[in-house]
Amino acid sequence: MKRIFHVRIASRRDLTSAIALALSICAGSGLVSNVGAQTIGSSYTSTAPKDCRVSGAHNGVDDSATRFCPGKAGLGVLVNEDDLRETVSVGRSHAAAAREPAAQAWFGPFNSSHATVEWRALDGKPFAIIQRWHLGDNSDEGKNGRPIAKPILVVTRLPPGPVCHVAYVDVKANPDANELARKAAEGIARGFDCGKDAIKIVGTSGRAVELTIRR
Repeated sequence: MKRIFHVRIASRRDLTSAIALALSICAGSGLVSNVGAQTIGSSYTSTAPKDCRVSGAHNGVDDSATRFCPGKAGLGVLVNEDDLRETVSVGRSHAAAAREPAAQAWFGPFNSSHATVEWRALDGKPFAIIQRWHLGDNSDEGKNGRPIAKPILVVTRLPPGPVCHVAYVDVKANPDANELARKAAEGIARGFDCGKDAIKIVGTSGRAVELTIRR
């Protein structure tokens, strides 16, 4: 006796709805930032001295040095440290990165950048980096008498066009600071004019943001 199986074929409308639902779930989970052919994602590199080429130290002092670190898509990260303060820039060479506006973007308080660099890319082409910084707060000292560092996320736009800071996110003031920084990278970085536009404060402002203002 032959068995006959009945298979229900979904209508085109049902299939379209199912696909749209699946894509919206992925977008909500962060797997896909844009529904469609283009996708935005993150990858990571390091600026730890052991992963970089140190081009020189000033007078042999440990806290004064310059290093150029491998990045993504032929770009490198230039970290210049002097007098317990850093600048971070990006370029295809040490010299190119040093010419960018970001190489002159310094903070007044003692500061340092975290070694992990997050690269935001559209279809594999980076358009911004996100990096955590720690800014020393002289008005808030610990038991050891040293300023307590306040964390902030810095969003920096990448070529084509100049490399510069475009947005700051106060980490303590915003529980979702990482997501805010990624949204800022996607919504601000590519259209940002380094010569005209003011750096955006994204999310709730806090003490770390206050410390970025030059007095």
